[in-house]
Amino acid sequence: MSDRYANFANSGPGRVLVKRLGLPNPPMLRRYRPGDPLVRGPVLVGAAPGGRIEGPVRKMLTVAEVPMDGGPPWSALVFDATGVTDAAALHPIYEFFHANARALAGGGRVIVFGTPPAACASPREATAQRALEGLTRSIGKEFGRGSTAQLVYVAPGAEEFTDSTVRFLLSGRSAYVSGQVIWIGQVSSSPLTNWARPLEGKVALVTGAAQGIGAAIARVLARDGASVVALDVPAAGEALALVANEIGGTALQLDLTRPDAPSTLAAQLLSRHGRVDVVVHNAGITRDKTIAKMSAEQWDAVVDVNLSSQERINDALIPLLPEGGRIISVSSTSGIAGNRGQTNYATSKAGVIGLVQSMAPILAPQGVTINAVAPGFIETRMTARMPLAAREVGRRMNSLSQGGLPIDVAETIAWLAAPGSAGITGNVVRVCGQMWLGA
Repeated sequence: MSDRYANFANSGPGRVLVKRLGLPNPPMLRRYRPGDPLVRGPVLVGAAPGGRIEGPVRKMLTVAEVPMDGGPPWSALVFDATGVTDAAALHPIYEFFHANARALAGGGRVIVFGTPPAACASPREATAQRALEGLTRSIGKEFGRGSTAQLVYVAPGAEEFTDSTVRFLLSGRSAYVSGQVIWIGQVSSSPLTNWARPLEGKVALVTGAAQGIGAAIARVLARDGASVVALDVPAAGEALALVANEIGGTALQLDLTRPDAPSTLAAQLLSRHGRVDVVVHNAGITRDKTIAKMSAEQWDAVVDVNLSSQERINDALIPLLPEGGRIISVSSTSGIAGNRGQTNYATSKAGVIGLVQSMAPILAPQGVTINAVAPGFIETRMTARMPLAAREVGRRMNSLSQGGLPIDVAETIAWLAAPGSAGITGNVVRVCGQMWLGA
C-alpha cells in the first residue's frame, strides 16, 4: 500500500508545510539496487586508543574500494570503541561524533564497535562498553535524514569476521534497520564470499512464501544465488506457483500443522536436493482478540503455526543441515513489546526469540547458526487493513517516520543467511526503523 503522507511530505509543497507545522518528516530511504556501490561517498573511521577493530575495518573498506578521505560530507561514521576500558575513556567517542555529526550525509550510516560486556576484563570496562548502547540508540534518533546507527559487539578473536556485517550495515540493504545491537562471536574459519551472489549453490527453504514478506524473502535469496524451495498452504497454491516460477525455484504446497508435515518436508528436500542449507521460518497467522474474548481455538491456532511448527520442522531438518547451515526465524516487535489484542501472537513471537536464543549454543558445535528478525510496521496487505489512525501511528512512531517494506525484512534475512555471517548466532535483529516505544 502506498504511503500517501510520505509521498506528499517529500514533494515541494509538502516539505514546506511539514517543516512549518513540525509534522513527521519521513525521508526517502537509500535502499539497495543491484549494481549499487556499497556507499555513495567517503567513510570516516575513528578509534579510541587500543582498539581492535580499526585495522580490519580499514582493510575491508580498502578491498571494497570505499574511500576513507575526501569528505565531508561523509557517507558513514565508523568508530572503534573496543579500546574503551572505563567511563572516562568514553570521551573520545563524544569528540568524534560531536565534531562530525553535521557532516554525515543524508541516508548516512553510523557504526560503533564494542567489546561484549561479558568478555571484558573488569567491571569498569564492562560498564563502559554497555554504555555504548545508549550512545548508538540516541544517535539513531538524533541524526535524522534517513540515517541509521548500530552497535556491533565483536568478541575477542572475531575481528576478522566482521566483513559481512559491515557491508550490510553500510549498504542500502539495511535501510530500515536502526538502533540495533549485533553480536559477533569467533568461528573456526571465515569462508570466502562472493559478495555479488553469496548464496550461490545453496538450497534455501522459505515458508509462507506465497505473498508479502515471504515472497520478498524468496526473491532476495534467489537474487543472491540460492535455489529456493517456496512453501505455503495449498489454498495459496496459485500465488505460490507464480513466485516460484518468477525466481526459478520450486513450489511446495504443504500445511505445516499436519502431523506428517515435518517428515514430508524432510523427505522432499532430501530426495530433490540431498540437503537444505538455509531454513527461513516465515509462515505465520494472526487471530486478534483481547484475551478475555479470545477462544481456545484462536489461541491454539496461532501458537501452533507461529511457534510449535517451527520446533517440529527444526527437529526434522536440522539433521539435513550441513556445517555452515542457517536457520532464520521471523519474530515480531510484538514479541518484544507486546500488543493489545494480540496476546496469542505476541506469545508466539516471544517464543520464537526464546527458541533462537536457546538453540544457538546447541547448534554452534555443528557450525549451524540460528537467528531471528523482528519486523515492526511493514507495508503489507495485513497492515493495509488496519484502521487509518492505527496505521498512521504504526508508520510514524519510529526514527524514520515511515513503515518498512517487505524487502527490508528480506535483505536482513539474506545477510544472516550469507556464509560470511558465520559469527552471528542467537541474535534478534529488529527491522522496525527504530521504534520509539516498547522495543
